[in-house]
Amino acid sequence: MKIGQGNHGSALLLTIFAIALLSALVMGMLQINTEEIQLMQNQIWAAEALAIAEAGLNDAYAQIRADKGWVDGFDSKSFNGGSYSVSVTGPVPNPTVKSAGTSSQGFVARIEAELTVHNSGPPYVIRIDNLRINE
Repeated sequence: MKIGQGNHGSALLLTIFAIALLSALVMGMLQINTEEIQLMQNQIWAAEALAIAEAGLNDAYAQIRADKGWVDGFDSKSFNGGSYSVSVTGPVPNPTVKSAGTSSQGFVARIEAELTVHNSGPPYVIRIDNLRINE
């Protein structure tokens, strides 16, 4: 009489099933980690674009502090591997400055500031009345 003759392949099948299950679990975890890394990189590039747009706004503030009638703006001025474009609209003493920053990876951020420029100067005092980011 032979005992356990029908159980020879069941341990092998259970082992293969366990390995397949663990492999699927590991592949799922790697996929989630890859997506998280990509989301983090996108956040970094978006923050870079926002910082470039802020640099354009600050550059415009410096020009307005020196000459309150400055309305020339900037077109694709290079900054930190990206660029910014600035436009000035509206009459003095209440112009609106719009800045668009583009990161080196092509992400874009926009900032718009409504200002009040005081008459005493130069340097002219600037008050930011309203600031909009990415609207």
